[in-house]
Amino acid sequence: MGTPENLVIVESPSKAKTIGKYLGPNYLVKASMGHLRDLPKSKMGVDLEHDFTPQYIPVRGKEALIKELKADASKAKTVYLATDPDREGEAISWHLKELLNLPDGKARRVTFNEITEKVVKESIRHPRDIDYCLVDAQQARRILDRIVGYELSPLLWKKVRRGLSAGRVQSVATRLVVDRENEIRAFQPKEYWTLDVTLNRLGKPGSFVARYWGEEKKRELENEAQTLAVMADIDGKEFTVTNVKKAEKKRSSAPPFTTSTLQQEASRKLGFTPKKTMMIAQQLYEGVDVEGEGTTGLITYMRTDSLRLSDEAMDAAADFIRSRYGSLYYYGSHHVFKTKAGAQDAHEAIRPSHVELEPERVRGSLTTDQYKLYKLIWSRFLATQMANAVFDTVSIDTECAGHIFRASHQSLRFAGFIAVYEEGRDDEDEAVGSPLPELAAGEKAVSTKTEKEQHFTQPPARYTEATLVKAMEEKGVGRPSTYAATVSTIEDREYVEKQDKRLAPTPLGEIVTGLMLERFNDIIDVEFTANMESRLDDVEAGKQNWKDLLADFYQGFSKELSDAETALEGVHLKVPEEETDEVCELCGRKMVIKTGRFGKFLACPGYPECKNTKPLVERMPGRCPKCGSGILKRKSKKGYAYYACERGAECGFMTWDVPTAEDCPECGQTLFKKSGKGRMKPFCINEHCSRFLPEDQRGYYKKKTESESAEAAAPAEKAAAKQTAAAKAASKKAAAKKPAAKKSAPKKEIKA
Repeated sequence: MGTPENLVIVESPSKAKTIGKYLGPNYLVKASMGHLRDLPKSKMGVDLEHDFTPQYIPVRGKEALIKELKADASKAKTVYLATDPDREGEAISWHLKELLNLPDGKARRVTFNEITEKVVKESIRHPRDIDYCLVDAQQARRILDRIVGYELSPLLWKKVRRGLSAGRVQSVATRLVVDRENEIRAFQPKEYWTLDVTLNRLGKPGSFVARYWGEEKKRELENEAQTLAVMADIDGKEFTVTNVKKAEKKRSSAPPFTTSTLQQEASRKLGFTPKKTMMIAQQLYEGVDVEGEGTTGLITYMRTDSLRLSDEAMDAAADFIRSRYGSLYYYGSHHVFKTKAGAQDAHEAIRPSHVELEPERVRGSLTTDQYKLYKLIWSRFLATQMANAVFDTVSIDTECAGHIFRASHQSLRFAGFIAVYEEGRDDEDEAVGSPLPELAAGEKAVSTKTEKEQHFTQPPARYTEATLVKAMEEKGVGRPSTYAATVSTIEDREYVEKQDKRLAPTPLGEIVTGLMLERFNDIIDVEFTANMESRLDDVEAGKQNWKDLLADFYQGFSKELSDAETALEGVHLKVPEEETDEVCELCGRKMVIKTGRFGKFLACPGYPECKNTKPLVERMPGRCPKCGSGILKRKSKKGYAYYACERGAECGFMTWDVPTAEDCPECGQTLFKKSGKGRMKPFCINEHCSRFLPEDQRGYYKKKTESESAEAAAPAEKAAAKQTAAAKAASKKAAAKKPAAKKSAPKKEIKA
């Protein structure tokens, strides 16, 4: 086979494998493994005094790959740059063109919204030039973030703590979490009461519960006195049904997934972090080995804020719905969703590449997490083209002594799209009420039970990772490609932390946010950041020069930086230390949590008089199976986590298994689970319990003993010995066949 005429460069090996299968032997498909050229890490890399010229260099560690790609490109007639279809992908293609010294006629840009054979071949047949507006938009974003990070971070090092970093979008995301925490702290709960009556029909069977609604207008009971007054008015009196309202309620399906809504729904329904969701979605997009299909891209491109669906995809969904569920379940026509204003709309919404590849059909070819996410995307897409769900609703008003009590109920008449998928919610589902008897206006009823209950309004909930992404999208902070990375960054840098799966600011996050609010109001302003995203969109559209945008930004930023340096001369902001219940045995003070080079530890606040420190110990749920005391999480000298009784050597219990909050239903002792990521099934470690799970069945890798290793190696050694013996025999046989050499005079020994 000759050398392929065409070179196709993508970003990842799995994508290269999928595309290579579709294009055949005349195309060599290689992966760049992301960026091959970038700004240097050791310095700013941007000439701030000369038109913000970037100084790009090859990425360290990729020299061999660059050399290999240059050699392949020199042999190819055409080089197709097939990186991801977004700004970042466009910039990677441009960097490849520059790095490989490709002339315009030889470098051709292709993009794939989905990696299917039809789309890949069609895109290769219709290549285009690199879109330099997209490249400029990415360069502007990269340089903006570099300027903020490399000029603001040193200030944080000097004024707060070494090692801190600041980012243009991450600072705003942290502020959102801090602002929400301040709202919670400032919240003043408001009292209100509910009043329910159980009503029995007069002369007919059937009862129902109605709730106080008001009088002529809706009114809220604000205190117990008002509630008792209503109860006194209705005591012993008849109720009259004044209004019975029956209606049909239709509910449409949720729109197809965008990047933001996929991250939100995967968090609600699957418990995935945004970062995990995007990682698995990338795998599904690039292609997996599906039994009977080969390597196949299962979903469309997963970084998008568009709700647009192709006619071809909607036609395929219509055929599938009619054949599987019947015509009644089809929407009746293409169900088109309007993309919100400001969305880039460069790609379709996230959908399956082939709707006929049902989740159950490909389940055996996917990991558990891949299957869960694919099923979520497939079901949501199919539901968008299904008929509305239809509910029967009934609302009944009853009146007594001028007070109106209302009961309502809704029941599902036709499932429609709900047969396949129903969107999750961040708040509690609305109550549908209990089934109601058939009532008519004028009917009488008597109260058999009255229940009053005090309530208080609740503060706004802390953000989850998913609701923070939702807030960022609503406020225009960041773009689909940056949501997951931003959330991960503020957690990794300890500006926010998870508490019961919700995000709370750390003392460090609050101090940094306070400093930013005081000295860099533009950087941390939500509207300013959203406006900057719009200006970057204008660069992409060719309406704004990217260097003018940078100049406008840097003029104000450099002044703020200079003013901050002057105002904070000699100032060092101290991060509040978290006090613990651990008492310093040397001086009696309560120890505090500090952060060092190797993570958090306990330290005496009396430093430098008292220099006592201890490892930070985390208390775990459950009880010690030997003595019933508490269990602590500790770390070995090599940094591995283990779990031990709080009484230490006095008890002696220690395990690598993780204690849970569950008790064994058989013996009542604490259940444990295997350490590691993901959901693990709890098991009992009590040897005398019928549910006991031996160590060798808990799923850990078992290290072989010397005898087992020797036993396993024996067959291999025997085979090697046989091969050696056969080789020696063959060598002797060959030597025997050679004619005898003539004797020569002995050589003289040459001495050095």
